[in-house]
Amino acid sequence: MPEGVCPPKSDRSARAGSFPVLAAVLALLLVVGCGGDSGPARVTGDVATAPGSPAPRGRAELVVFAASSLLEVFQEIGAQFEQQHPGTEVRFNFAGSAQLVAQLSQGASASVAAFADTRNMQQAQQQGLIAGEPVIFARNRLVLIVPASNPAGIRTLADLARPGVKVVLAHDNVPIGHYARQVLERASQDPAYGSDFAQRVLANLVSEEVNVKQVVAKIQLGEADAALVYATDVTPAVRQQVTEIELPEQVNLVTCYPIAVVAGAPDQALARAFIDQVRSPEGQAVLERYGFRPVGQETVSLEECQ
Repeated sequence: MPEGVCPPKSDRSARAGSFPVLAAVLALLLVVGCGGDSGPARVTGDVATAPGSPAPRGRAELVVFAASSLLEVFQEIGAQFEQQHPGTEVRFNFAGSAQLVAQLSQGASASVAAFADTRNMQQAQQQGLIAGEPVIFARNRLVLIVPASNPAGIRTLADLARPGVKVVLAHDNVPIGHYARQVLERASQDPAYGSDFAQRVLANLVSEEVNVKQVVAKIQLGEADAALVYATDVTPAVRQQVTEIELPEQVNLVTCYPIAVVAGAPDQALARAFIDQVRSPEGQAVLERYGFRPVGQETVSLEECQ
């Protein structure tokens, strides 16, 4: 078996676990896919209240708009922040970074914005949606995932260009979708893949999703043969239903996550405190545990991440 490929599960075990898998994926789609335009949802540990419900009287509210790839890790950091700031309630709105910028530009209220790329942060800055300078708080990388049963027999990135392979990606305006296309273009510069590699892979595209969680869900449900996602999206729960394949280092990307205070934030001091929590040793340890590459107190500019 090629290096970097986890052994697929048997068809029998895959069928036996299909019902719990479907339930888990549908629940995830309800949280991530449907919540983008309905307002932020409060998350404390694993408990979420109805989107848009007011904070209890006497409690400070902090609304954080965050890229969907940050869902699990920010839930934990948010719980830490609440414990360290009694009387504060953190509410999250998880969606694709481009969706979050659109919501902010349409007047949505938030105090903190954390995106999965610098491109969307710069667009938010240009629209006057950001107060002060954003900071980079984590890095990530891409991996190839296939269903655990791997019906198309995908073993390497090159296999995505085979006729009949069903590929799913995020939209190009979504960070992971943009990064995935950059990976394909990088591979196209390598004679081993061929100059038309990206074109051939995109000809196999059967679906474009609005965020990375929906891309992962398509693979979990077996609705596509392969996808490019963040390494951190292959969580322990997801790993039960997919096979992860490492990308060659020469075509992969190291991606950056910027965070900033939103212009007009009701309590900018509280917003800065949350950002400090994300960048603190405690917050960075959580990020590392979820597979992100922490930056600690290192100063990384947006320009360095282009």
